[in-house]
Amino acid sequence: MLTKKLQDAINEQINKEFFSEYMYLSMSAYLESIEMEGFANYFNVQAQEEHFHAMKMFNFVHDKGGRVILKSLGEPKTEFSSVLNVIEEALEHERYITKSINDLMDIAIKENDHSVKSFLEWYVDEQVEEEATMSRLIAKLKMINGEGLGLLTIDNELITRKFTPAE
Repeated sequence: MLTKKLQDAINEQINKEFFSEYMYLSMSAYLESIEMEGFANYFNVQAQEEHFHAMKMFNFVHDKGGRVILKSLGEPKTEFSSVLNVIEEALEHERYITKSINDLMDIAIKENDHSVKSFLEWYVDEQVEEEATMSRLIAKLKMINGEGLGLLTIDNELITRKFTPAE
């Protein structure tokens, strides 16, 4: 059974994960509108991953005898200045999510709930990967000044990305 404090905190994180999905869909739509199909695909897959993350928590709350409460997601940003700007904003958001996961872990530690701590370890590790991937994309885009043949080459590489649910 989850304490009220943990249930409320996990519910807040579930909503953040669903907002992440919504935000990444908005980024994908923007990128599609400027003919960057590979980058659009990349963020479509990101959205699928965020949905998976939210549902994993959703099911965990139920497995622990808790109740999920969904709240309004808010409106994601729809306009960006460049492909690089999209990725930079995504990295900033992933850093926000990392802090949120870490704060949630702190609550689990204070509440001495070993099952929640064990469950959250996967998210802690996942956030390292999320931030590193975004950082690498930013570095590549900066190398090519976010334009030209280099941009098209990266776009073509990203079109092949597929969603594979993690364990």
